[in-house]
Amino acid sequence: MHPYSLKSSKGAPILPRPVFVFFVALCGFYVCYLSFNQITLENRREGYNGEEQRADICRKPSVPYEELRYVHFPKPTSYSRGECSCTPVRFFVIVSMQRSGSGWFETLLNSHPNISSNGEIFNRVDRRENISSILQTLNKLYNLDWLTSAAKNECTAAFGLKWMLNQGILENHDDIVSYLNKKGVSVIFLFRRNTLRRVISVLANDYDKDAKQLNGTHKSHVHSKEEAEILAKFKPKLDTWTLIANIRNIEKVIKDCLDHFKSTRHMILYYEDIIGNSNALSQVQEFLRVPVRPLMSRQVKIHTRPLPDLVKNWEDVSSKLNGTEFAHFLDGSDYGK
Repeated sequence: MHPYSLKSSKGAPILPRPVFVFFVALCGFYVCYLSFNQITLENRREGYNGEEQRADICRKPSVPYEELRYVHFPKPTSYSRGECSCTPVRFFVIVSMQRSGSGWFETLLNSHPNISSNGEIFNRVDRRENISSILQTLNKLYNLDWLTSAAKNECTAAFGLKWMLNQGILENHDDIVSYLNKKGVSVIFLFRRNTLRRVISVLANDYDKDAKQLNGTHKSHVHSKEEAEILAKFKPKLDTWTLIANIRNIEKVIKDCLDHFKSTRHMILYYEDIIGNSNALSQVQEFLRVPVRPLMSRQVKIHTRPLPDLVKNWEDVSSKLNGTEFAHFLDGSDYGK
């Protein structure tokens, strides 16, 4: 054989250098990937230090799985919940219209030791200028950092507010519905069946804003029969030309609201139900998952007399509504003292 002839080498072939370098780089990338994931996981665990960890620690087996999204364990920045840190809190919002009994209803709820409803926080324009200011306000409220006379800070089990339809909720309904569903907020709709009575109450209240019949002071709600009788003496004169259109507009606004918020966890309540149905308030407490107990309010109803005694031009109003779909408002049978 020629001394310079080549033979194939025996044994395992040696990988070409580029392939070897590729495998080394791949292994290095894999090690870096595992290390990065481990660091991210640790950071996430450290970042919990709040709602998730508290929920895992505090969550009670008695809470049904489908209810977990509505159970919260807030950690306020302005105070410590102390031994009540594991008391679950459910968030709610009362959606209503002026002169629909919402103020009275809210005082009933606040007589419960475990419920805190914090009034019309969006009556201030700066809190509802845009959706950002609305959500910022809601976040502060639902973190239990909204301190009012109604707040039972430590062991509150149901926490919420009252929101009127003319305070930005309808104009921003898409974003608000998304927030309520994501946050697990339950909605209580409170309206009046007898829209005519609401119209009368609105006009009477508007009159007292200027007249200030109670010793020069305007009061939307009163706490004595004497005060109620003074305010009830005023009989508004209704504009019969616009009355039906006004009633239809109010009912349309209510219908649109219910349509916009139908995807939320909600209940629909009427002022007349609270007065005439002894179980209505128990159903509300069951809806909020708080112990059912008698609720009380110091507020006194103002307009309790029959409708003909409340309106200056009753005959004109009666003639206008008779024969229409609103004629049933005239008999007052849906309302009791």
